[in-house]
Amino acid sequence: MKKIIEKLRIKLRNYNPKLNEECGVFGVSNILDASALTALGLHALQHRGQEGCGIVSFDGSQYHSEKRYGLVGDNFNKEKVLKKLPGKYAIGHNRYSTTGGTALRNIQPFFADTNAGGIGVAHNGNLTNAITLRNELVKEGAIFYTTSDTEVIVQLIAKSKRSKTIDKIIDAIFHIQGGYALVMMTKNILIGLRDPYGIRPLVIGKLKNSYVFASETCALDIIGAKFVREVENGEIVYVENDELKSLKPFSPKKVRPCVFEYIYFSRPDSILNGKTAYEYRKNFGTQLAKEDNIEADIVVPVPDSGNAAALGYAQEKKLPFDLGLIRNHYVGRTFIEPSQKIRSLGVKLKLNANLSVINDKKIILIDDSLVRGTTSHKIVKMLYNAGAKEVHVRIASPEIKFPDFYGVDMPTRKELLAANNSVKEICDFINAKSLKYLSINGLYKAMGFEKRNETYPQLTDHYFTGDYPVKPIDELGDDKITQLSLLSTASNN
Repeated sequence: MKKIIEKLRIKLRNYNPKLNEECGVFGVSNILDASALTALGLHALQHRGQEGCGIVSFDGSQYHSEKRYGLVGDNFNKEKVLKKLPGKYAIGHNRYSTTGGTALRNIQPFFADTNAGGIGVAHNGNLTNAITLRNELVKEGAIFYTTSDTEVIVQLIAKSKRSKTIDKIIDAIFHIQGGYALVMMTKNILIGLRDPYGIRPLVIGKLKNSYVFASETCALDIIGAKFVREVENGEIVYVENDELKSLKPFSPKKVRPCVFEYIYFSRPDSILNGKTAYEYRKNFGTQLAKEDNIEADIVVPVPDSGNAAALGYAQEKKLPFDLGLIRNHYVGRTFIEPSQKIRSLGVKLKLNANLSVINDKKIILIDDSLVRGTTSHKIVKMLYNAGAKEVHVRIASPEIKFPDFYGVDMPTRKELLAANNSVKEICDFINAKSLKYLSINGLYKAMGFEKRNETYPQLTDHYFTGDYPVKPIDELGDDKITQLSLLSTASNN
């Protein structure tokens, strides 16, 4: 019963009407208190996954592993836990499951013994050929312990006949496809790599003479590490004897990072391609305002995802910016068992109308994206019930019409509102006075590009365009599950 209640608490904590990124990864090499630094790094990356967390460390002779359900601060905040993770090398992982479910065995990092020694693996992203590879490996005699696509990578590394670990990893990644960033650890090497298009993020930091790999720069900031650079697309970086080395085994491709890292996933203070995510999001709002001609009294963000865009919009339009919605940041900390009655409260668990701000006002409501529309419908209704005269919804990104296969918790195309309805029909569904999205070229312009390059897009923007840089081998069609939880949804207990 305790396990069931804990799983329900996790679901409530993860209640989010928006898209969810799969996970965050972190690794540190040759430094005292490596596991404590990893716990801090994971804490900074908590927004990337809240279902589970884990750390693997190496003390010079043995590997140590601790995995837990829930938040980093609830599990790795005690000295007695960190004492179980001694050593100068450590890697860590925050999990938001799009593959394999929430079973403890699916929480990373994974660890395996190979003929070249032990290796720990932490993975952010999704493999678009995981099912195909898994079936092939099983036919060859492989035994899988988890239902995560990450174990496919571990099995491929273990299967390689090459003698050096780096060569085994190269063997493995030539088999996999998709969007991925990996942090790995052997007894004396810390390794990081990104997929050939750089869809999933990974950065390099330095702390004294030690190197750090992380999903975002905010994880470097929390431990006082200096940002060095991003890992390049298709690059393998590894730290051996305190020296950073680089390999580029793939044929060169133009980088195409995930556009939603800029729109929503990355923490606002993280640096992406030289600017903070906050600056990009503010620019999206500014560009949206330039494309809009509506008249209103105030600009209100949907917190916290719409804050930066709403500020940019308000400043461009010279309209008042105000908090017409107040967010409850502690919804996930409740000790009340999340019964169906409580879950049915939906958006009210996290947001409430600020009556004195919105009463008798014409409101421009800004959010970063619109997925299913059910939450937008509830928010608009909440504002009208609180006395708003008009509610005009503005979205600081284009219409989401296509599902994801690279590690984002994305509904099927049948569930995506913009894939099946016109802007007017969506406006009617959410009961707004009007609705407008940022144009696709406006999105690119706000990011510093003249426009979208139709021949070779600068970003992975398939959400809006259907232009997938890596075609999903395991795709089963628009009416099927689009994430690789297909591996086994029956093995989650």
